Amino acid sequence: MKFQNLRLLFTVAFLGSVFAVSAQDSTKTFTLSGSIDTYYRTSFKTKNPFAESYSGGLTPYASSTSFADLKGFSLGMVNLVAAYQGEKAGFVADVVFGPRGKAAVFGTKSGQAIINQMYAYLKLGKSVTLNLGQFNTFLGYEVISPTINFNYSTSYLFSWGPFNHTGLRADFDFGNGFIGKLAVMNPTDIVEFNPVNTYTLGLQLGKTSDAGGIWFNFLYGDQDGKLKVEEFPGADGDLTSAGKLFQADLTTGWNLSDAFYLGFNTSYQTTASGERFVTPTQIQDIGGDGSSFFGVAIYPKVTLSESFALGLRAEQFMVKNGHLGIFGLDDNGDGSVTEVTLSGNYKVGGLTLIPEFRIDKTSEDSFFDKNGDPKTLMSSFTMAAVYKF
Repeated sequence: MKFQNLRLLFTVAFLGSVFAVSAQDSTKTFTLSGSIDTYYRTSFKTKNPFAESYSGGLTPYASSTSFADLKGFSLGMVNLVAAYQGEKAGFVADVVFGPRGKAAVFGTKSGQAIINQMYAYLKLGKSVTLNLGQFNTFLGYEVISPTINFNYSTSYLFSWGPFNHTGLRADFDFGNGFIGKLAVMNPTDIVEFNPVNTYTLGLQLGKTSDAGGIWFNFLYGDQDGKLKVEEFPGADGDLTSAGKLFQADLTTGWNLSDAFYLGFNTSYQTTASGERFVTPTQIQDIGGDGSSFFGVAIYPKVTLSESFALGLRAEQFMVKNGHLGIFGLDDNGDGSVTEVTLSGNYKVGGLTLIPEFRIDKTSEDSFFDKNGDPKTLMSSFTMAAVYKF
């Protein structure tokens, strides 16, 4: 498997160089781009017992968020993006190798976990484009690629929202900066096929300008399918299915001056209580309130020179009724975390160095110090190197 992945990497790189050189028609272009990232991280001898189970990381020395969650000198991923753009049609093939990529594409059934995006598109005139395949989510402020995020570690809002979708998405350009998206998709992060026979609807409405933009995003649909007696003969009362998920998300960001930028993200997600087997032949609604999360995050950034900028992420994230199972374990499923991350970006050509200090403060004892004593606070330091080409 390791040899196959290496061979694929060099094959894509070789084809990219050939097509980039040979493409002469200005209406048809082939590009190969991507990045690599690596980092050092320490949490100052503080452990999180939930990090290994929930964040996709390999060690419990991190917050319950994605990607920058390994201890010591660590690897992110290699990202290769091949794109072909024609006058009416094209494709994007985005592959990832490494721990960050594996954690991003966790919903694969075959275990390949290297395809981050793979979709073809067709332009229906100037204002409508149809996309079919797997694509990164359009919800939220942060993204999977470390070249686009200012902070190297990721927020709770990003980590517990969707990463990827597979389906049919229509992109609309209404003119004057007004845009929209409408999609029919598999349940979120189920990317290779649909094993549960339910679908999720997605919607985005936005307004962009040279100074920034604002986007309203929505998801609605059953994420794990419906219980059926004929599919689970003899099932007992422990077999349950969650109800439909609804998520509303607001993302915005603006250049308020040549040196100062301010971003903002808020999101609310709720899942209905669903249904369960009460006997091997009878299914009933569970009833009661569903579970949910709500979060807000602000992203101020100051550009101090052509090569250096300083940015902050301040986030409040709350869960109800045991949603996600990461907080609220001591208080009937209700809990919260406050997270503050200060990051610098120092650029040298295609390389960005990111020193970062982060504090996570939870509403209950979520971490342990070196002596095994419980605590509510985890501080960490990360030095990351991200190269974009």
